[in-house]
Amino acid sequence: MSSSHEAVVRVGFGLYEANLQTGELWKAGKKLKLQSQPFKVLTALLERPGEVVTREELQVRLWGKDSVGDFDHSLGTAINKIREALGDTADNPRFVETLARRGYRFIAPVSDLAGKVESLIETPVLGETLSPLPTSVPAKPWDESVSTLGKGWWLAGLLCGLALIAATVLYISWPSRPPLLRIQQLTSTGRIAPGMPTMESLPAAATDGVRIFVPEIEEGRPVLSQVDVHTGDLQRMSLPQELPSPSLGDLSPDGSTLLLRSHLSPESEQPLWLVPTSGGSALRLANVVGHDATWMPDGKSVLFATGNQLIVNRLADGGSTPFATLPGRAFWMRWSPDGKLLRFTLMDPIGHTLGLWEAKSDGKGLRRILDNWSKPGSECCGVWTGDGRYFVFQADRGGSSDLWRMDGKKDTAPVRVTDGPLNFAAPVSPKTGRKIFFLGLETQSVLQIYNAAQRVFVPAPVFLAQATRVEYTRDRGWVLWTDGQGRLWRAHADGSERIQVTPDSLQVFLAHWSPDGHRIALMAREPGKAWQIYLVGAEGGAPDRPLAEKRNAADPSWSADGQQIVFGRVSDVMGKEEGPRALEVLDLRTHHVTTVPGSEGLFSPRWSPDGRYIAALSLDQSKLLLFDTTTDAWRTIADTTAADPVWSADGKAIYFHASLAETQPIYRISVPEGKLEQIANLASFAGGATADYFFCGLTAGDVPIVRSRTGTGNLYSINLEER
Repeated sequence: MSSSHEAVVRVGFGLYEANLQTGELWKAGKKLKLQSQPFKVLTALLERPGEVVTREELQVRLWGKDSVGDFDHSLGTAINKIREALGDTADNPRFVETLARRGYRFIAPVSDLAGKVESLIETPVLGETLSPLPTSVPAKPWDESVSTLGKGWWLAGLLCGLALIAATVLYISWPSRPPLLRIQQLTSTGRIAPGMPTMESLPAAATDGVRIFVPEIEEGRPVLSQVDVHTGDLQRMSLPQELPSPSLGDLSPDGSTLLLRSHLSPESEQPLWLVPTSGGSALRLANVVGHDATWMPDGKSVLFATGNQLIVNRLADGGSTPFATLPGRAFWMRWSPDGKLLRFTLMDPIGHTLGLWEAKSDGKGLRRILDNWSKPGSECCGVWTGDGRYFVFQADRGGSSDLWRMDGKKDTAPVRVTDGPLNFAAPVSPKTGRKIFFLGLETQSVLQIYNAAQRVFVPAPVFLAQATRVEYTRDRGWVLWTDGQGRLWRAHADGSERIQVTPDSLQVFLAHWSPDGHRIALMAREPGKAWQIYLVGAEGGAPDRPLAEKRNAADPSWSADGQQIVFGRVSDVMGKEEGPRALEVLDLRTHHVTTVPGSEGLFSPRWSPDGRYIAALSLDQSKLLLFDTTTDAWRTIADTTAADPVWSADGKAIYFHASLAETQPIYRISVPEGKLEQIANLASFAGGATADYFFCGLTAGDVPIVRSRTGTGNLYSINLEER
């Protein structure tokens, strides 16, 4: 007999899409292999997301009531196959949750990608139908010989019955928890650009109610696409050559013009461009540079953020008027539907925290909202619904980003809108109603090593699977690495004797071995504080701070004798702050600090293994320079975009990533000759599924290690009117 509940033909969850009729499973458009029986189990779970599907139900539905054999083993195998296909685990499930001795539950949001049909799997009746209980039972004549004790039990039973009735009435009358709002997946490419908040790049989107304008990752860099809000179809927009890698600001009130800036520039303030949504020539705002912008409510002026200032630029005459002075850098500026209130995200370049602020339409009444609601502050990227009823924003509570809402006219009592398992971010709203669109981010990446013989990247050793930056000792016997959660690890080169070196409370960005392999210099920070230099022993222990500063300090690199460390400051995109930025040398014996001559405007220093040279980058990452300690002279050895320089083991070459160049090549340049050689690029990844990649370091044999990213996320929608 068929079940009476409805199922869907095509469903989406995270980067995945399943056709329950054909038994097909895709990930970001790529078909996955999943056998018939595991897919039937997955179908049963997907038809009832958020509900427990018992082991007995699965047994009867898939194997039949009278099945014989090892059912537990067959079901366990099917669940394992599902988790393997989805990249899921039992210990930390994102999709399939195990409830011991009960069954399983699909915990991720599931969206309907097609119309509903009757359940696709025939469901036998579980067990025999139970006969109804009799409405009355003939009473026996009262036995006068019943003891007093028996009467006491009878009275106790009566009282228990009355208590049960009272509890039932209370349960029925108790306010029920409102049903979860239904999240609907809109796209399935898995390539929506996620942004990088630590680099002052927030995820962005804008909508006119018919289309959503959003950046996608294509061939290593963002491109601007428009998404049909009904079908989810994506269409790449044609942009002028001046914007090869666009970053989206906002959409004009009439929906005709986009505010854009170039993502390729690492400078903190960039030119702003007006681009028609229908295509055509771009117009640069004259004499304006900023790091974000939005339209004024009348559509006749642009409000842009530059430094710690908000400034209004009039399009008619190009004149500018100060709007407000802020205690930080403003991003994601959005007006209330009535145009009377501006809310924006303020980024602290020292503490690297986020917060929501507001100001009136005249720039006055500046104040922070939801102060101390989360520590460290993570509230970001808010928007009003079209009717102004709600204000929706994103915040990181408990290690993941979710959407929250509060009354559109108040700034208290936020209510959670989403609850994982993806990271949800960047809400945008049409001009009417209470529907919002947003990003569901689920980065898919893998660590790979370049195989020069095959001219392709291949998987790295399993023990390094979670690594983001890797470095070997000079004798090549030990390796250290940071992971995606900011923890530092070290192990033998074969992966044995692995230990976590730093506590979870310290977020490590990068680390370098001392020449003797006994100590490690870190660039790390505590939550809500600036990046600092730390030293720690190879066996772990309490990290030591050799500098007593409140500024950001970055990129520590050892001298050849291990007695000094050269370090720099962070680039603009990691925290634009006041004060000079040059390279400095810290003497670990005296704690005396000196400035490297001629190093103003440089960062990311790397001392050569023999101590003669210091390599560094210009702040705009357009040059790789070399300082000769014997002559105190600088020279440019690579006049190209550069990031993450690494010395070869013999000190005769530097490897670096031209991450802002087309195809993102990794180069090797000889020292001191300056001969440039391309080692690999985006075309070096098999299968064509790689969106972009990051240079993580070198193997013990000076072979590039990278983390390639194949998926980022998709667009979703939710209607706050649903109940």
